Amino acid sequence: MAVSQAKIDATEARLAGLTLPETGWSAQARREAQARLRDMGLPGARDEYWKYTRPDTLTAADAPAAAVFDSDEAPIFDGQDRLKIVFVDGVFDAEASDALDLEGIQIDRLADAGDIHWAQGLYGSLEAAGHAPVQRPLAAFNSAYATDGVMIHVTATPSKPVSLIYRHKSESSDAILHHCIKVEAGAELTLLENGPAAARLNHCMEVLLADTAKLHHVRAQGRDHERRAATHIFARLGTESVFKSFTLTVNGVLTRNECVIELLGDDAVAHVSGACMGDGAFHHDDTVFVTHDAVNCESRQVFKKVLRNGATGVFQGKILVKPDAQKTDGYQISQSLLLDDDSQFLAKPELEIYADAVACSHGSTSGAIDEDSLFYLRARGVPRGIAEDLMTIAFIAEAVQEIEDEALQEVINDRVAAWLERRRD
Repeated sequence: MAVSQAKIDATEARLAGLTLPETGWSAQARREAQARLRDMGLPGARDEYWKYTRPDTLTAADAPAAAVFDSDEAPIFDGQDRLKIVFVDGVFDAEASDALDLEGIQIDRLADAGDIHWAQGLYGSLEAAGHAPVQRPLAAFNSAYATDGVMIHVTATPSKPVSLIYRHKSESSDAILHHCIKVEAGAELTLLENGPAAARLNHCMEVLLADTAKLHHVRAQGRDHERRAATHIFARLGTESVFKSFTLTVNGVLTRNECVIELLGDDAVAHVSGACMGDGAFHHDDTVFVTHDAVNCESRQVFKKVLRNGATGVFQGKILVKPDAQKTDGYQISQSLLLDDDSQFLAKPELEIYADAVACSHGSTSGAIDEDSLFYLRARGVPRGIAEDLMTIAFIAEAVQEIEDEALQEVINDRVAAWLERRRD
């Protein structure tokens, strides 16, 4: 497809003030990503996969300002024993981070890239493959211009999770972070992420799971009201591997989370889920593309959005089943709870199936709190505000239960309850 001159001009204007890192093992991958970006151009409002979400503030040369908010609330996951890796406005903070030493795992910083590294064959490769059949130019932008991140190589199951913590201290900060995760056969990792990161974030994570490897990913996107973020996860699964990712998003002006998964090994399992709580000037977009290209694989997409005061939620989810992917089990559900008449939910679920022996389903619903259930609770002495909160927590429970670790489920539920309490009339 030919790129319009207007898109070419806009892309070149964005790249004009940037310097492409040309040293170290990632240099060739960065040049190739830059070429991909120039070929496709940055996203525009007329692009099919951006029809519900305006990309202009994500592609502008200067990051929109976002005030830094102080909070007396303890950071999420603080009660968990974890190895902490801290980034401040997109830059690794060694003093705030733990020593990057943990049995069964090697962690290196992207910004310290030398001439040779295990991630050389991974960096940018899954992102490059993820552009077919849908172009994802912000991901190519990330691979070309990422300034920091971590390369995590898991050879045996570590004793505790790795926790990536993002902090926002500058009102006009722009963070471009790229992480590579490789989990070897039989190994298992729990990866936690939390924090607002920057005024504007472009985040990319490439995940390669060998046969029988497992990755559990739990992300909590922060409370910063004016934050803008575009995130990308590209995952490739081997035989009998397991990938599970859950994201909780609270506030933010604009958040677009993309997840592209390839199930290439037989009996692989991929679950992607999320819940968002939006109030007022809030736009949240989950865009997921799952490709089944092996036998007897399972995928689940479970997304719940709670919206009020004019907030907007978007879900675009696709399951592609290739001809040889027999015995595929694909499930997709997206639902919204609208707490007033001003909010809206826009959904585009898709199934594209070329195999015969499959069990695939999708559904999407949107509605208000059930008045009969609310009456039942109020008739038993539960105040209206608390009753609505209980029903909201019950509404998102299916998504939260996708997290295997019950302690992490409880952490997420507590954070949701705190958000609801702060906004109770």
